[in-house]
Order: sequence, then C-alpha cells, then structure tokens
Amino acid sequence: MSSDRDRPVSDEAPAEEAAPVTGDGAPDPLDEVRAALAGLADRVARDHERAAHREAIIDRLHEENQRLRRGELAAMLEPVRAMLLRVHDRARQAAPHSADDDGAALLNALADDVVDALARIGVTRFDVEPGAPYDAARHRPVATEPVPPDRAGSVVAVRADGFEQGGRVVRKAEVCVGKAAPEDADPGGDGDASGHTAPERLRGGGPGENMKTGTRYR
Repeated sequence: MSSDRDRPVSDEAPAEEAAPVTGDGAPDPLDEVRAALAGLADRVARDHERAAHREAIIDRLHEENQRLRRGELAAMLEPVRAMLLRVHDRARQAAPHSADDDGAALLNALADDVVDALARIGVTRFDVEPGAPYDAARHRPVATEPVPPDRAGSVVAVRADGFEQGGRVVRKAEVCVGKAAPEDADPGGDGDASGHTAPERLRGGGPGENMKTGTRYR
C-alpha cells in the first residue's frame, strides 16, 4: 500500500480555483449576475465618457458659431448705427432752434426714439455730467471755456451725447472743457457770446491733439 510520499511530483501549476458551485455541481447564479452587472457598468461608463466628449465638442462648435454670427451681425448693423447716430445728433441740434415749443418737443421725442432704437441693437447712451473730469477715452473736446483754476480740466457743457456698446465706446461725447484763465485776462475776451473759445489743443489730451478733430500733428 503506497503512501503520499510514493506519489510522483507534477511540474504543472495548480489549477485555478473553480467557481463556486451549488450542491448539484452547477455554477452559482449570483456570481454570473455579478459578472454581468460589472460588465454592464463598465460599458455604461465608457458610453458616458464618449457622450461627455461629444457634448464638449458640440458646445465648443456652438460657441464658435455664435461668435462668428455676432461678428457678422455687428458688421451688418454698422451702417445702420452710423445713420441712427446722425439722425439723433441732427434732431438734438435742431430742437433749440425750432420756431415753437411743439417743434422742439417733436425733435427731442425723435431723438429719444432713436436712442431706443439704438438700444435694441446693443448701443446705449452714457451720461456725462457737467463738472465731471475730462476723460480722453470717453470725451471729445470741441471747445474750451475760461473757468476758475479749481475747475480747469472739467466738463463745462455737453454738446453731443456719447454712446457705447458692450462696454466699448463707439462714439465719444462732445464736450466743452474748462480752461484756467489768467487772472488779468478777460474771461470772455477771446470767446463768443457764451464765453466759449475756439477749439484748441487741450492740456492732457495727448501730444498734438486738436480740440476740434482729435487729430495729431507731426
């Protein structure tokens, strides 16, 4: 009778542990369900990752399309904006010279309607108050007026409204800027009946900047 020591030694690796079986030798159904669920979860995760990638591409393409459309729309509306600004300015300028109050009221109402129309295409009017500091980025000086030294460089009067679109100034406000007059000078000697002097170079408006046109001289 042979013992365990007499059995031949095999070089083969031990066989993998078999899946649990039921009492009658069949595989455990619960393990099959768990394996199927694990595979399904893996497929769902991969599908979700691919879907998220597709959504990111779609969002990027949509954003680029919207940006191109906004640029094309802005280019199309540029002539309309320029014409509306011209109508607004003419109505504002003509209102004070109207023969009667009704005519002035009608012209001012027309200018207000133009402001509303500009707002529909994203162009809004910005306020400039007399006494505010002169701002070269938002104001275009068209005249100066002698003022006390403490008011020099401030806005004395607004000649034309300014407009902006999306935080960018599309038309500067035309303003009359205070200029300190010498103490022994006649404040209205060189100006018109209102004391406004002819447009000239404004201190702080940039080297060579003309008060009338804003052009630079070499």
